[in-house]
Amino acid sequence: MKIKISDMTGKLKGIPAINTNPLSNEFCKTMNSQENNNIICSKCYSCSMLKTYRKNCVPAFEKNSIILSTDEIKEIPKIKKNNIVRINAHGELINDTHLNNLIKIIDANPNITFSLYTKRKDLISNKFDVEKKPSNLILVYSNPIIDTPIETIEYLPYFDKVFNVCRDKYRDKINCGANNCNACRKCYDKGKENIIYEMLK
Repeated sequence: MKIKISDMTGKLKGIPAINTNPLSNEFCKTMNSQENNNIICSKCYSCSMLKTYRKNCVPAFEKNSIILSTDEIKEIPKIKKNNIVRINAHGELINDTHLNNLIKIIDANPNITFSLYTKRKDLISNKFDVEKKPSNLILVYSNPIIDTPIETIEYLPYFDKVFNVCRDKYRDKINCGANNCNACRKCYDKGKENIIYEMLK
């Protein structure tokens, strides 16, 4: 079975993405069910979309979830559409196998910069405590707490950037490209800001 590379729309238009299904991901389900209004996952845009007007994407994302998380990937995609790829525009790391397979894809496409967003510090440490991180991978820690910005990557081993979501009180810090990720590219360039702030939508 082949991995589906998604052509994104909205703010991610023009950026290919490797997505999985958050609706079947136990980590996502637990985080999405939180009643704490300050946990960003309780407001997950992906879960909301996939339950409503993007239901048609669920089969492809679920197929990716199964392929990437259950066994060593057999067909590694060669990506030619762009020089950057988003990992987890929808979904989250499922397990060590999922991350291992993503690294195989990243290694097989050395001319592409991959930006992987995750809250799974445990899986990242498990992997890169024993293995070198690919130079074409940018790891973005997706801060789960709204209005509690992380302002340094010093205590986040292996991560290159932090993505914070804030409300009006941090309006003066907002530096996310928001409406056009392909034009902004802060999350895809190690030479740009390490700490990203986006306004809560």
